[in-house]
Amino acid sequence: MKLTILAATGGIGRQLLAQAIAAGHDVTAVVRNPAGLSDTTGRAPAAQTVRAAQDVRVVQADLAAAEPAALRTAIADADAVLSALGPRSGAEAGVAWRGTRSVAAAMREVGVQRLIVVSAAPIGTVPSPARPEPPRHDPGDGFFMRHLGAPLTRAALRRHYADLAQMEDVVRASGLDWTIVRPPRLTDKPLTRDYRTAYGRNVRRGLSVARADVAHCMLGLLDRPESVHRTVGVAN
Repeated sequence: MKLTILAATGGIGRQLLAQAIAAGHDVTAVVRNPAGLSDTTGRAPAAQTVRAAQDVRVVQADLAAAEPAALRTAIADADAVLSALGPRSGAEAGVAWRGTRSVAAAMREVGVQRLIVVSAAPIGTVPSPARPEPPRHDPGDGFFMRHLGAPLTRAALRRHYADLAQMEDVVRASGLDWTIVRPPRLTDKPLTRDYRTAYGRNVRRGLSVARADVAHCMLGLLDRPESVHRTVGVAN
């Protein structure tokens, strides 16, 4: 399968890149800084080394700056786009929804339909321009998450989550065959493949998940048509 991976130098993006290569996919990695790419061993060689060793096509683009020509080049002929785009700090708030808006527009222009993006478990209860009055609780959350965990997390990461909530608005309105993956707290533990998923809700008692398992879940959803136009909770 021909895959375009966005934000391939981030925590989930690196896992997507390594696992897609290992599975034999034809991969295009979209990155702001090619020097930040890593190979499947976890080292951080130059982008040229990654291309030579793994036959990965690297496209440099600043997604937040809306570079349409570069995005069209990266996405053209892809079977699917997988996005790990998100703000790494409060100062980067806005990168997720602006970048996703540019990506969705480029996908429509070149005729690529399948899009899988990473969001976060609390986003279903975060207000956004298209959803100013979201549900107070996610149906998958238990007592602790409803009354303590989720409210504290939303307060601490208010700008970060507002960006992701608006990004979800963009995805839903895109007209594409989208899937939104919502993990809880992310860890750097190794791939386990022993994770749980839930459609349309968070995973009950799912407090954390490895970035590697989120990437594995996203790649697995490529072959699941029932995930189209759905949110998917994932947790260990």
